[in-house]
Amino acid sequence: MDAEATSPTSPGPLRSRALATEAVHAGRDDLASLGLHAAPIDLSTTYPSYDSRAEAERIDAFAATGAQPDGPPVYARLDNPTTARFEKALATLEGAESAVAFASGMAALSAVLLARASIGLRHVVAVRPLYGCSDHLLGSGLLGTEVTWTDPAGIEDAVRPDTGLVMVETPANPTLAEIDIRAVAHSCGSVPLLVDNTFATPVLQRPVEHGAGIVLHSATKYLGGHGDVMGGVVACDEEFAATLRQMRFATGGVLHPLAGYLLLRGLSTLSVRVRAASATAAELARRLSADPRVSRVHYPELGGAMVSFEVYGDPHRVIAGVGLVTPAVSLGSVDTLIQHPASISHRIVDEGDRRAAGVGDRLLRMSVGLEDVEDLWADLCQALSGGDADAPSSVHGPEMYGEREPAGRERQRAGR
Repeated sequence: MDAEATSPTSPGPLRSRALATEAVHAGRDDLASLGLHAAPIDLSTTYPSYDSRAEAERIDAFAATGAQPDGPPVYARLDNPTTARFEKALATLEGAESAVAFASGMAALSAVLLARASIGLRHVVAVRPLYGCSDHLLGSGLLGTEVTWTDPAGIEDAVRPDTGLVMVETPANPTLAEIDIRAVAHSCGSVPLLVDNTFATPVLQRPVEHGAGIVLHSATKYLGGHGDVMGGVVACDEEFAATLRQMRFATGGVLHPLAGYLLLRGLSTLSVRVRAASATAAELARRLSADPRVSRVHYPELGGAMVSFEVYGDPHRVIAGVGLVTPAVSLGSVDTLIQHPASISHRIVDEGDRRAAGVGDRLLRMSVGLEDVEDLWADLCQALSGGDADAPSSVHGPEMYGEREPAGRERQRAGR
């Protein structure tokens, strides 16, 4: 028998690893061989090279192909070892060939749009709602793009010869409406489907497995997870990743290596954080659905840590009335955040378009953190009491809805 096969140190046959395991180990597989336990942070902006001819050849190769240069890094705007670890890990979690990180989610989206526009594909088909700044970037034409807004059923008819991208966000910000990724991908034909997976994270869904070609994250949110790092990342095939690296080098939207380190560290607890926060969010959604001060609750069938709800009373008084919950933009942190989309995250979207997409003036969006559910519920209850002047006083609990379906299905219907 082969001696290596019987060696107690042999790793044995390869098998796929669970996502929670990959979140801890992806991008770090070489650390033990380097004599390290924690990933190092490389803060260098430039790197010495005594062979300028060879350096020129490597730079020429990058300009021609966009592939990551072999050997040591050249310049921090081109490549960074710490950021590369995060990119490798995120690509693994999303089931993609590659990933390219940027300074923010909007920098990442901008690079995608510019990359497609650079080959004459300036037209985008998009489904509302999207994150407000994504909506604005597409609709404003700031990057020379033209957008056709449609519902999922209209995607196939909206695609043109110059369409470079179809973009959806599911669950959507802030209504948590869900889209069948596989069906939409089929409607796209040969046009790449970009799915903003910020809310779900690869813990809850992996769009590549359902036919998406490009997956976008605002890494500032769940991937970082602690409200202390900003970044964006695109997971895709290596061919498009090469183009994005060239775009990043040309435009300068690079991720700082310290941010890359924090994002890699954030991935290690991603599965635990998302699942714990999701369980609390589902319970809060259930209680909010039965509260007479709340007119409607949006919670996706997929699950997740985001809950949106519409109140009978003044939503601004609810925002002002929270104590434990933090009234702030952003999401995905270990602490619970609440905001009024019509005033902040989606203020930049035209009022008519915003309302047509379901973002009404009494809608509140809550990112549930890791606090105890009873503490969060107590805080929400006292805040809702401060904004319930218009609530129906004669209706209490679930009776306000009449005959009801099981809670999860009813909330899903509201979310759509």
